[in-house]
Amino acid sequence: MTKERVAIFIDGSNLYHNLKRYNIKTKFEEIIKKVETRREIVDVFYYTALLDKSIDENGYKKHKNFLDKIKKISNFNVVLCNLRKMILENGSVDFAIKGDDVYLATDLIKGSYENLYDVAIIISGDADFIPAIKLVQKNGKKVINVFFPKSSSYQLRNCCDGSINLRKALS
Repeated sequence: MTKERVAIFIDGSNLYHNLKRYNIKTKFEEIIKKVETRREIVDVFYYTALLDKSIDENGYKKHKNFLDKIKKISNFNVVLCNLRKMILENGSVDFAIKGDDVYLATDLIKGSYENLYDVAIIISGDADFIPAIKLVQKNGKKVINVFFPKSSSYQLRNCCDGSINLRKALS
């Protein structure tokens, strides 16, 4: 009997902010081992954006080195999205990654229709993925949500075939 094939879809911003929030230091290989132990991992997608080099050249270099390092993980794909710069009312600058949810949802749906996986694991807490998940499930695929407490939608976890609390899994 062949092993089920798994594709992992990581909302990079969601993962980064939650690891920071809970002061968790870990490696991607460790996260992958915690969310999947018995099936064949065929793809890992990580959605992020490069930092703005003109604002913080050192931060940009560190982030680029980090991305170059994780690209070396087997079957790991970094999907670069847009970084939008916003000037806040107090004059400070903030950034938001744009397009990451659309890229993730598109890859999730595309993979189900092209039969690239049997099980999708989504590391995110965003309920915006529910319509895409329902379409993937209708196409005969299972979806597991990996989440952090307090930043995860109950509706998202509820629509999936299973869920994993990553904070618990990493502690």
